[in-house]
Amino acid sequence: MSNKVFVGIDTSNYTTSCAISDESGNILHNFKILLPVSEGERGLRQSDAVFAHIKNFKLISEMIKEKCSGLDVVAIGYSGTPRDAQGSYMPCFLTGEAVAQMLSSFLDCKAYKFSHQAGHIRAAIYSSGAEVDDEFISFHVSGGTTDILLVKKTTDGYYDIECLGGSVDLHAGQAIDRIGVLMGLDFPCGKHMEALAKENTAKIESPKICVNGLSCNLSGLENLAIKLYASTADKPLVCAYVLEFIGKTLEKITQNIRSAGYNQKIIYAGGVMSNKIIQARLGAKFKDVYFAMPEFSADNGAGIALLALERYLKEER
Repeated sequence: MSNKVFVGIDTSNYTTSCAISDESGNILHNFKILLPVSEGERGLRQSDAVFAHIKNFKLISEMIKEKCSGLDVVAIGYSGTPRDAQGSYMPCFLTGEAVAQMLSSFLDCKAYKFSHQAGHIRAAIYSSGAEVDDEFISFHVSGGTTDILLVKKTTDGYYDIECLGGSVDLHAGQAIDRIGVLMGLDFPCGKHMEALAKENTAKIESPKICVNGLSCNLSGLENLAIKLYASTADKPLVCAYVLEFIGKTLEKITQNIRSAGYNQKIIYAGGVMSNKIIQARLGAKFKDVYFAMPEFSADNGAGIALLALERYLKEER
């Protein structure tokens, strides 16, 4: 039995993450530490995120040492950029790159750079159980991204990613967190908002969404939700309204994708897509749509570890 393993490191603006895959593509460990956000805040400045990652890596390195004891680490993957696009950059990803390069040198193993977005897509494929073809559609819906993507597998075990559309202003996760923090929910607010929305018994007025082809506007949602909360002080109702607005928006974009002739399988990735209310809505409306499990939806290193495995295997052939 092979003792080769592959490590994935992801350092987003929310989480310090690390995952370990075996040579067969099974995620053996997937651990993460949320970056601390002060009460009432809606996220972190990049300088604070970098500092938090540096502090977290003492614990992360101990976890790697423990879980990889007696195993052969043959490759380390890391997320070096937010997206696979020219100019895509965030300082927080430099921390993961530095640690991965250092570990690669000490362990005398390969180090591969990927994008945070590609890691999300790969983790969603893994945990959804989807068998994707060489070309598929992916939604990446999170606090920093609301993208609709055409994804093509490449010969080196990676992806060619083309952005077809998405939000032109506020991202879905941003809207959830801004509205949630306003109502006193802990950041990140997604799971708390979902739990409250399930408690709602009041009638939800059908929201007027703004979708143009494969693009959408979400900034209006924040204003509408703030107004609703000011007039009702009803947290479950506001949460249900927010998720109705986002779900209806994603439903309309998915419908437009199919109408435009994109009949490929659709993979929904990113933290927002772990929401069971939104999943149920889309799953009931469309065929060949797949969702990541919650632990593989929010930021994590699993997809990066799997991409490192696949790049390594391509090089070894």
